[in-house]
Amino acid sequence: MSESIRRRDALKIAGAAASAGAAAAQTSGDEPIRVGFVGVGGRGRGLLRNLLKLDNVQVPALCDINEENLARAQGMVAEARQSKPEGYSRSETDFRRLCDRSDLDLVINATPWQWHTPISLAAMNAGKHAATEVPAAQTVEECWQLVETSEKTGKHCTVLENDCYYRHVLFVLNIIRAGLLGEVLFAEAGYMHDIRAVKFGVAPGGGEPWRLEHSAVRDGNLYPTHPIGPVAWWMDINRGDQFAYLTSMSSKARSLKEFAIKEFGADDPRSRRDYKLGDVNTTLIRTVKGKTISLYHDTNTPRVKEHIVRVQGTKGAYNDMLNSIYLDGISPEQHRWEPADEYKKKYDHQLWKKMEAEAQGSGHGGGDFMEMYRLVKNLSAGKAPDIDVYDAAAWSVIVPLSEDSVAHRSKPVDFPDFTRGKWKTRAPIDPDEII
Repeated sequence: MSESIRRRDALKIAGAAASAGAAAAQTSGDEPIRVGFVGVGGRGRGLLRNLLKLDNVQVPALCDINEENLARAQGMVAEARQSKPEGYSRSETDFRRLCDRSDLDLVINATPWQWHTPISLAAMNAGKHAATEVPAAQTVEECWQLVETSEKTGKHCTVLENDCYYRHVLFVLNIIRAGLLGEVLFAEAGYMHDIRAVKFGVAPGGGEPWRLEHSAVRDGNLYPTHPIGPVAWWMDINRGDQFAYLTSMSSKARSLKEFAIKEFGADDPRSRRDYKLGDVNTTLIRTVKGKTISLYHDTNTPRVKEHIVRVQGTKGAYNDMLNSIYLDGISPEQHRWEPADEYKKKYDHQLWKKMEAEAQGSGHGGGDFMEMYRLVKNLSAGKAPDIDVYDAAAWSVIVPLSEDSVAHRSKPVDFPDFTRGKWKTRAPIDPDEII
């Protein structure tokens, strides 16, 4: 038995500090949430911009090894009429000095994937809540480290999954809770987005070449949380049901190499190297209670960006790409879709009714603002984030589990139970509490 497994088995879960879901924020609703921010490149600045729109937020410290990015972000905070935040840029691990500050409640990080877990662990161990860009971890062991550290320290660790706050996602949550679809049986979702230019660093707005290195040496679903987050809410994952096992299969890898040859010429080193990531990955997931999910990942092929959303229940189905719904015995024509517009008006979520104007232009259809708004609101009230550490682990662990399955002829791979059985009694997400 490994030392990490012995450590997990020995971990005591009793007491307030032992439950990540019950961890209390250290600030009251009358006190500001003091935020340290790690990684203020393009994505980080977008999140920071939305954070600065909110009342009750202060940003005393920023960290980025790129001095230009850091200075630009410091200017953004100053323009928001706050004191210029202290900058940390000595090295890739200078986030540790930021986390050790005594004037922070929360550390947000928007860094390359490999830094998500180390920064979150440093924050929690220093007595701060942690919020990380997606995915939260890259290995099974990292997922356990996040859970164990959150439980041990009593600090929240959330993943910044903006897709959970999309208007259509919360609409679907409403119609499921209202019983329109009956019992949910199946969902289909995927992240299908041509980011070849981003990976090779030739996109008009800049690139993220670190993503290319993952594509060169890994094969699986490397970016699952955008599609699986909403589905997990709809299916009560970690709150009445749980992912049981998955099987994953990837197509051959062709498109990255072809893009490099076209962009840089056949003799360029980027054209001569091989890329392991299959162009299209399909991962099938079954839950303990028998629900199934088809999850897709494709960031390599030339395509139009798709947000695949389809959910099937015992009484009907909803297809977001068709903007259509079918309800057995209610829809006017049997076995024919009807437009979902009237249902969207009737079952529009109150968060969007309340905050639509503030969310306009915030990025990703308003989801970027909504996730920041909800995070700050919950912490200010001493509540757990909508997405807790068990969600962060369960959604992120699809990455290594899918890699394992792909590497072994699509063998079934079991999900760890990060809740240690608490999923059986935890209450489902309540749409009325997301306001």
